[in-house]
Amino acid sequence: MTDTPGHEPGGPELEPEQRLPATRPPAEVAPVERFTSPPSIRAVELTPERAAQVVRQSSNARWIGFLAVVVVILFVALYWFYELGAPLGLTEPRLQAEITAQQITMVERGYNVYQANCARCHGKQGEGGIGPVLNKQDKLFSHLNENYIRNVLTVGGRYVCGDPKSLMPVWADTGKPPGPLNYRQIDELVAFLLANNDQTFIVRDEHLLDPKKDPITGQVLTFTGWRDPNYKPDAGATPYPDCWKSEFSSGSSASPAAAASTDPNAKVVTVTAQNIAFTTTTVTAPAGAAFTLSFDNEDASIPHDVQIKDASGAQVFKTDVFPGVAKRDYPVPALKAGSYPFACTVHPNMTGTLTVQ
Repeated sequence: MTDTPGHEPGGPELEPEQRLPATRPPAEVAPVERFTSPPSIRAVELTPERAAQVVRQSSNARWIGFLAVVVVILFVALYWFYELGAPLGLTEPRLQAEITAQQITMVERGYNVYQANCARCHGKQGEGGIGPVLNKQDKLFSHLNENYIRNVLTVGGRYVCGDPKSLMPVWADTGKPPGPLNYRQIDELVAFLLANNDQTFIVRDEHLLDPKKDPITGQVLTFTGWRDPNYKPDAGATPYPDCWKSEFSSGSSASPAAAASTDPNAKVVTVTAQNIAFTTTTVTAPAGAAFTLSFDNEDASIPHDVQIKDASGAQVFKTDVFPGVAKRDYPVPALKAGSYPFACTVHPNMTGTLTVQ
């Protein structure tokens, strides 16, 4: 007897793959509802009108999706150009525009800081006075750089000339002893001193920052920077001295005629400087004859000089630069008849006219 169907006892053994499994009765699948919705709903079929409506809704949905993608792409592109600027420089990048606006604000705030703290010694337009000139292009080109200005404001005048008795005090509140200006005011003052003269700024109220207006004309008051961005020193020009005191001594060489002794019989022409201005703006001298220029500097501790030019702008005579209160006489060689403007090289706003007749 064997448990393999179809295999007789004593017969030959079957190969494994020839053995058949035991037969099993067929299993019936349990009945399950295919749909969970009620038969009444499953029996309803789409009418041609409803099927067309479904197609139209599907088409509209695709169009809406397409338009949404287009809107997103346009928004991203516009925002990209808004942030980084349009091609070919058509618009300015937003970040750069914000930096420019902040720089303008700093210059306009720095103007108020300068007028409140620095103008008394350096002049309202940087023309100098008790302190040195600040608006000279050779100074602004490289000498008055940001680091130099910050050091002077932090340490004081002894940084410039090594003079412990310098009149230039410490201005930064981080100095020793601390000054009255905080870090923001120092940044604003530096921005004003280094502003270019090709840009116009608005004079604003120091508290509300509203534009100030001229009480007579009603026009908004404006100012420009001092530094000329196109200025370049002449080839072989002498570097500007580190000490402002040496500026006056090194630049005080007069013409050869000025070094000679004055003629006691020559006519004396007196020019007086007071309150950083020439009180005698119109003087006369004889034509074709040498005369004596008596320069009276009545501004205490403020350096002045007198430079005479001809109609072409060429220098014909120049005195020494010396601080007041002092008076010096200079022999001036004979000049041809005509009008000769004169000015102070330290304070260019000081001008006058010499009439030779």
